[in-house]
Amino acid sequence: MRIISARLRDRPGLWDVVVADGKVVAITEHNSETPSAEQATYDAKGYLAVPQFCENHIHLDYANTAGVPRDNQSGTLFEAIEIWRDRKEAGLNRPEEIKNNALSAVRSCVEHGVGFIRSHADVTDPDLIALKVLLELRDEVKEWCEIQVVAFPQNGIIAFPHGKELMEKAMSMGADVVGGIPHLEPTYGDGVESLKFIFDLAQKYNAMVDVHCDEIDDPQSRFVDIMAAETTKRSMQGRVTVSHAVAMGYYPAGYLARLLPKLVESGVGFAIAPRENLQLQGRDFGVPTPRGVAPIRMLADRGISVAFSQDSICDPWYPIGDGNPILNMDSGLHIGHMLTAQYIDRCLDFISLNPATNMGLQDYYGLEEGKPASFLILGATSDREALRMQPRVLLSVHDGKEVFRQAAPAIEWKMGS
Repeated sequence: MRIISARLRDRPGLWDVVVADGKVVAITEHNSETPSAEQATYDAKGYLAVPQFCENHIHLDYANTAGVPRDNQSGTLFEAIEIWRDRKEAGLNRPEEIKNNALSAVRSCVEHGVGFIRSHADVTDPDLIALKVLLELRDEVKEWCEIQVVAFPQNGIIAFPHGKELMEKAMSMGADVVGGIPHLEPTYGDGVESLKFIFDLAQKYNAMVDVHCDEIDDPQSRFVDIMAAETTKRSMQGRVTVSHAVAMGYYPAGYLARLLPKLVESGVGFAIAPRENLQLQGRDFGVPTPRGVAPIRMLADRGISVAFSQDSICDPWYPIGDGNPILNMDSGLHIGHMLTAQYIDRCLDFISLNPATNMGLQDYYGLEEGKPASFLILGATSDREALRMQPRVLLSVHDGKEVFRQAAPAIEWKMGS
């Protein structure tokens, strides 16, 4: 496979990318001696070549379940959790339906340029139905999308009967990442206990950690502090992701000033779902209404790895969503007051390099010679243009195999010059 006339983010001019045996074997400057478009596998025509996007926080087992058994009338996180509990108790989570819904969501993500997904799977279920389905799906789609599965205790580890045993079983069955939700445990002490259990389990299985942490409009919910401390104490820098961290948006300035250096030292990454948390949080506060999103710019300004995520596709938490990382990037930059050159001109990092770092993909992620050929041709010429124009993905390649291609949109003007 040979891609010609592509732009790259880190160097001027046009470049050709040669792929063989699933890897990028050469990246060379395009010139008159380069094979013509007819001889090439794909002519990028000056559009941007970038690594495939990463979706580092989504719930594939929840996808396409909105409205069943009922709609979320309040729009709140807590009603969504109740609806999901009722759905499980009613026996509505059937394996075939979960598989079909999840596969549809994966395809939607992939059509928007995603090649790497971290999906949480609800393991607060004695039969571990969702986990089994997502482990199967992980293997079935591996030629065109890599999936990491998180053992996620939606109803708590301490709060749910046999929660610890179910988490242990999930990891022994092949889950990739240990999840958690400490702020929904019965007490603060239970939340701390759950976190220590999570880190113990991760070390036992040499797994990464990704915890729904402080996703609540409560300035006293401060489990992110415990996560940073445990990460540093256990020397797990680069292996831990804090997801959501909504309560950080409510923390007093003095507490944040103490917390931020600890976060930097710990090396934790953040997975932020800007659109979903803007929908779920900050309700019933009157005016002014809080945004209900973590302080994105404050984290990014300190060099912390911040990634933007979809979280949900048509489920009780979020009734829309299509798996488009660029939309989430757009929302995150707006919410974070980050429409400045510093971030606009590197905005694709928030849906590529940063989530790849959070997912531990660094050794084989990126459009570089010698690495697996997993990249896109994006219908834009720069990060800034990608943010402004919301372009199509024109070509997607995963591990050296073409996943899909589509033409750039063409408009035939009938009026004007």
